[in-house]
Amino acid sequence: MEKIKDAIWRFVKRYRKYALFFCDFIIWNLSFYVSFAINKNSLTFIPLDERFFEYLLMVNVCFVAMFLLFKLYDKIWRYADVEDFFYAGLATFCANILFFISTRIFMMKMSPRMHVLFLLSSLVAIILFRLLYRINRLIDNVSNEDIANKKRMLIVGAGESTALLLREMFKYSANQYIPVAIVDDDHEKIGRKILGVKVEGTTEQIPEYCEKLKVEVILFSITSISTKDRRRILDICAKTNLEVRIIPNMYETLTSGSSIAASMRKIKVEDLLGREPIIFDKNKYGQYITGKTVLVTGGGGSIGSELCRQIAALGCKRLIILDIYENSAYEIQQELKMKYGNSLDLSLEIATICDKKELEDIFEKENIDVVFHAAAHKHVPLMEKNSEEAVKNNVFGTINLINCADKYKVNKFVQISTDKAVNPTNVMGATKRICEMLIQMKNRESETEFVAVRFGNVLGSNGSVIPLFEEQIKKMGPVTVTHPDIIRYFMTIPEAVSLVITAGSMANGGEIFVLDMGDPVKIKDLAENLIRLSGLIPHEDIKIEYTGLRPGEKLFEELLMDEEGIQKTKSKKIYIGHPIDFNVDKFKDELENLKEICAEGNKKEIENMLVKIVPTFKRENRIN
Repeated sequence: MEKIKDAIWRFVKRYRKYALFFCDFIIWNLSFYVSFAINKNSLTFIPLDERFFEYLLMVNVCFVAMFLLFKLYDKIWRYADVEDFFYAGLATFCANILFFISTRIFMMKMSPRMHVLFLLSSLVAIILFRLLYRINRLIDNVSNEDIANKKRMLIVGAGESTALLLREMFKYSANQYIPVAIVDDDHEKIGRKILGVKVEGTTEQIPEYCEKLKVEVILFSITSISTKDRRRILDICAKTNLEVRIIPNMYETLTSGSSIAASMRKIKVEDLLGREPIIFDKNKYGQYITGKTVLVTGGGGSIGSELCRQIAALGCKRLIILDIYENSAYEIQQELKMKYGNSLDLSLEIATICDKKELEDIFEKENIDVVFHAAAHKHVPLMEKNSEEAVKNNVFGTINLINCADKYKVNKFVQISTDKAVNPTNVMGATKRICEMLIQMKNRESETEFVAVRFGNVLGSNGSVIPLFEEQIKKMGPVTVTHPDIIRYFMTIPEAVSLVITAGSMANGGEIFVLDMGDPVKIKDLAENLIRLSGLIPHEDIKIEYTGLRPGEKLFEELLMDEEGIQKTKSKKIYIGHPIDFNVDKFKDELENLKEICAEGNKKEIENMLVKIVPTFKRENRIN
């Protein structure tokens, strides 16, 4: 019997279009017979005269014409949505209207009551048949899958994104999740269902329902929420030690054309920041870039490549990417070519800023308006061991660059700096502080507006701690943290680059711009949350090892020196550090001495000279 059933179903599936037409044919004929019988005040068998079959012939002609006109059999009804049901109803209604008109044209006497009965019965029967078919296929999709192999999912949020996700999950059975419950803080939704999945309770009850319903994964499906509430809910989710996934911005998902299920991703550290994302109006503050020739040094790096993306989006006249590492520079070049094609005038220069002659050639052949200087050696422990290279590149490479910018009359020069330049405890920070001093010195004697932008750790940048944590968690640990009390400011790469572009528009020359990045984050807490939200237990599934502060590393980074203070700007999130005066002639002499010492490669002497040039350079790890 089961084999016969399967054979029939395979036949129906193969000739689905004709099977559906046959079912519709039976339905509208039965609907007409039932309406005819009711109109005769009898539901028992009634003698059918010649007139009945004339009516029935007209019904079939009208319904076949309208159903084909509306192309109802070109649709896949197992995936039908509201629009498809609407068109089925509209086709049925139009067929009834055509039948009514035809009976009047051909002088067929039929009572208005009969027409109304037939209209109602055919509408209900046609739509109900499709609805039952749709529901039956959804049930089959679920029952035919091995549910035991699917992960039991609890969904946070009973909004539009959840409804779309569930509809998509039920359409396509080849997914690894089975939704078992929804939670939402809107009490009016509690107890109600979305496509059969019940809204059980509030977000505070997430641990309770995860345990009760044996949940294996949590999906955060609220796409419009304050960062404070997101952080609160994610902290609750972290207590369950279950894997947590998130649906990003719904508008971006829909406009990208990708499925909602495919857009689900693991929690990123950006989701855990305890502040709202910092958004700058680049179109307002980026006008000095539009129609200009812009040079980005270190353009293949994490900050440099994002600078290139945002500069290209602002409609620069020409973009020049300069980098010593050809692979990363090639990647951003190809990305921009694919996005903008010939509409972006793009040039790639493989060169080092330490090569003064090469820089001269580039500036001479290009009429550069704006320079963003992101090329630098930035890895703190590596620069401790290679101090001469840090000085050559970060200090004397920058000198080459600012001299070219001055000589060839660049309008603006924006130096990318770091919070490690404040009271530096490492070679890298000291070299970046010297760069800030170079900017302030050069601004006094040049027509070019020189400015520096200082910010903290950048999430996801090359060499940052977050990609390391994610890789360590993927390999099941251990996760390495230098000190249990170490604290850092964090910002995303787009935020950092927006600050750089905005600060460039505000520059009058000589300023050091600083971003208000909110509260600093404890690295240990960050690591533990990333482990928990990956569905693992810190210190049990994955160990956290404390490796000790690295040479030159602080417990707490600072954004301003005590002497600097801050000045507000027209942007609430950007401040200006007051420049600290220094003896320019003495500074120039010390740089000459540093150059000679650097050529000799004596690391101890290099460090002593850095301390002399940067009085705030202290070797001991500062605890703030």
